[in-house]
Amino acid sequence: MSTPAATRAAAPAPRIYGPGHPVEPVEVTGSESIIRSLEALGVTDVFGIPGGAILPTYDPLMDSTSVNHILVRHEQGAGHAAQGYAMATGDVGVCFATSGPGATNLVTPLADAHMDSVPMVAITGQVNAHVIGTDAFQEADIVGVTTPITKHSYLVTDADDIPRVMAEAFHLASTGRPGPVLVDVTKSAQTARTTFSWPPKVELPGYRPVTRGHAKQVREAAKLIGESRRPVFYVGGGLVKSGAFEEFRELAETVGAPVATTLMARGAFPDSHELNVGMPGMHGTVAAVAAMQRADLLITLGARFDDRVTGQLDTFAPEAKIIHADVDPAEISKNRRADVPIVGSLKEIVPELTSAVTDLYARQARPDIEPWLRQVRRFQKTYPLGYTAPDDGGMAPQKVIERISEAAGPEAIYAAGVGQHQMWAAQFVKYERPRQWMNSGGLGTMGYAVPAAMGAQVAEPERTVWAIDGDGCFQMTNQELATCAINRIPIKVAVINNSSLGMVRQWQTLFYESRYSHTHLNTALSPDGAEVVRIPDFVTLAEAYGCLGLRCEREEDLDAVIAEAMAVNDRPVVIDFVVSRDSMVWPMVPAGVSNSDIQVAHNIKPEWDDEEAPHEHQ
Repeated sequence: MSTPAATRAAAPAPRIYGPGHPVEPVEVTGSESIIRSLEALGVTDVFGIPGGAILPTYDPLMDSTSVNHILVRHEQGAGHAAQGYAMATGDVGVCFATSGPGATNLVTPLADAHMDSVPMVAITGQVNAHVIGTDAFQEADIVGVTTPITKHSYLVTDADDIPRVMAEAFHLASTGRPGPVLVDVTKSAQTARTTFSWPPKVELPGYRPVTRGHAKQVREAAKLIGESRRPVFYVGGGLVKSGAFEEFRELAETVGAPVATTLMARGAFPDSHELNVGMPGMHGTVAAVAAMQRADLLITLGARFDDRVTGQLDTFAPEAKIIHADVDPAEISKNRRADVPIVGSLKEIVPELTSAVTDLYARQARPDIEPWLRQVRRFQKTYPLGYTAPDDGGMAPQKVIERISEAAGPEAIYAAGVGQHQMWAAQFVKYERPRQWMNSGGLGTMGYAVPAAMGAQVAEPERTVWAIDGDGCFQMTNQELATCAINRIPIKVAVINNSSLGMVRQWQTLFYESRYSHTHLNTALSPDGAEVVRIPDFVTLAEAYGCLGLRCEREEDLDAVIAEAMAVNDRPVVIDFVVSRDSMVWPMVPAGVSNSDIQVAHNIKPEWDDEEAPHEHQ
């Protein structure tokens, strides 16, 4: 018998992002409607560059008393700054661009945000509606371009739709698995007259993300934990996005299992905690990699079994059963079949799992995992993270990053580019709190660090923000130093200058017989190392951009140079740390092999005792 429509429980209306203060109807232009929507959504900072198709919206933006616009020097910088803002706060980051090349310059940060689940809304101008499809000046089908790399993309041709679309965009970006949303607004919609009121009626009938985990699955997960003798927590960036940090700490301490935090989860669980075994994967700690290979249970929270963690997938954690909790059902069993899948928000699942485990322990004896913990501690003690002095007499890049971490501490924010310096920053900075670390994990975008640090500094003006960059990455987006200098955004940039594309050079050393094809950058040395070459001279470049430029080439000067940078708070600082170009990132699991073949140095593998050797499929 069907239920009468009048008695059916109505589906809850999507939450309107932001403070949601009501606004009575008022006649405005579409452009004014965009700005008023941003104000109603609680947006305080946007990053962008004006151009013809978005120009109508920049005019009322000038009159806004609550939305601060930061004029960047490249649209890619606007996108990464919005990402940095979002990563530092958990709020939606916002950027503006014009049509055509302005919009296509946002493709990289949109793809980056999509891969790393960063809540972000990009608002772009589009040509007039009646000329779409005619190859009008600066026309590009940005909705078609970005559909595969956004959570959703809108084309707005009717000014009346603007408040609803804006509310939906922010709701989509910030709920479920967060991600980027594009709102492309035609110039004719921006200039048309319309009525603005708030809140709009938001209807997203096909979008109902599950937040609460299925109770039976949570109990099944607790049962597996109760049976496990070698459990490991495998924690990904989803924990950071969910904000369930304290809840997870309680769960980890209740179970007492080792915790491996992925590249995207650094800081979600304190490095100083006795259960933290470090980062897993290609450049993870020996303890984390070995523990996951030996585990009989992986308690996977907000992680996606990507190739940089698993190595050769069919040899990954061969004896482990899998609990996999994630807000995105598409990730469950995508790469590794889950024995117990749980779909929902970790903010709700983690405390429910803690409660279920506590109840289980009250009814039955806790499993004895102390022998397992002793084994993992032996891995940690025998193979700690470390490095050796470079053979060429140059400064060790790892020491530079260690010293920055000691000087700035865990209250600082660290943003890294992509490459060797990224891995060293993940390894040698001490992460004690969430949202302390940001990097381009999934897409691996060179040029991420400087604009992301800029966005984080705007979001958190009282914190020290370090961009740890490579000399290759730095040259891709360093024009945003001008933005920082003009707007008094005092980021500190550590250029780890090895005069080469370091990670590519490392692979050429290891896998291409040291044939260094097109990886010399001439930023510190000539290709043969015979003479000093500084093209560009990063100190002079910094000064040209209105920043303080410093250089450090000797280890004995390291602390003094970092202290000088830390003392400056009225403008950006760039430090050219000239380091050995022969330093490599270790440990390393070469691509395409089993994690059990991890190397602690070139061709040197851990010497496992027979009973401790990471297991393989027979």
